[in-house]
Amino acid sequence: MSRHQALVTAGLVLLLIATVAISLATGPSPLPPQKAMRILVSRVPGLSSLAPQATAAEQSIVLGIRLPRLLLALLVGAALAVAGAVMQSFFQNPMAAPSILGVSAGATLGATAAIMLGLNIGIWGLSPVPICAFLGALAVSAAVYLLSRRGGRTPVTLLLLTGIALGSLASAISSFILIRGQQGDLDLVIIWMMGSLANRGWPEVQMILPYAIGASVVVYFYSRELNVLLMGDEQAYYLGVPVERVKLILLTLASLLAAAAVAVTGAIGFIGLIVPHLIRLLVGPQHRILLPLCFLGGGVILGLADIAANMAGEIPIGIVTSLIGAPFFLYLLHRAREYEF
Repeated sequence: MSRHQALVTAGLVLLLIATVAISLATGPSPLPPQKAMRILVSRVPGLSSLAPQATAAEQSIVLGIRLPRLLLALLVGAALAVAGAVMQSFFQNPMAAPSILGVSAGATLGATAAIMLGLNIGIWGLSPVPICAFLGALAVSAAVYLLSRRGGRTPVTLLLLTGIALGSLASAISSFILIRGQQGDLDLVIIWMMGSLANRGWPEVQMILPYAIGASVVVYFYSRELNVLLMGDEQAYYLGVPVERVKLILLTLASLLAAAAVAVTGAIGFIGLIVPHLIRLLVGPQHRILLPLCFLGGGVILGLADIAANMAGEIPIGIVTSLIGAPFFLYLLHRAREYEF
């Protein structure tokens, strides 16, 4: 790691600490950031002496409500950013995002069906909505891959076009279900489609945790293959990369990351698109450095977006990421004229 890359990493870590402190202190019952952090740190074994003078209600708010929401924001942002980095390298396309394989559309279809059908049997403390959304996202992703196979190969262009087609089909089915539903159910679906961290807790954290951490770690071990895939399938084959097997593994991992993220929070735009671009501008395209910093940066940016959403009156976080992400993405594209994917 170069000195510049180390400075970027240190800056992101400091920004993460600040995000944690502000997030734990922000809400309908605000607390001083120092007090909120001491409540959190005092739960670490051996550091109980740092516990501040805090009421039981304050501790419950920090540890039972704000902490799981913060962890969920960090994990969802990290998962979307890593999935976006994989998609952009896989498709050799700077506009690729986790939704490109119909993941978001499939999750929306699953969630819409669960809400409109009034399903109420959850698993492991989770409502049926995120479970159905997760299954819907994986089902559409699997269908995209299977329909794109040609003679034992998976052409990238065909995969992209199939993903767009099936994503549109899933969105159309969701819209059809919506217009047949009741007004109250319709409101729930619309709120879910905007993306939100409100009323999320430890069950959602437990659902996404193994996917966000496990899949990201496995993706990291394919850093070299991702670097080589940027040169094209033929060049990667001659450099000893089993292209089709690696493609299947990477697509599966990216789909798992995106599906788990969308399932617990709804559709959140621009994180999977903008974070890999931003990190690539700062540290370069080498995935051995890019992927860990995307994981860290995605969590930090979504954590900051959730703070903004909270301070703006608990608006859906998907609105915040789009309002901020779109202009900032345009700025990156036009300001960094030397930038090439």
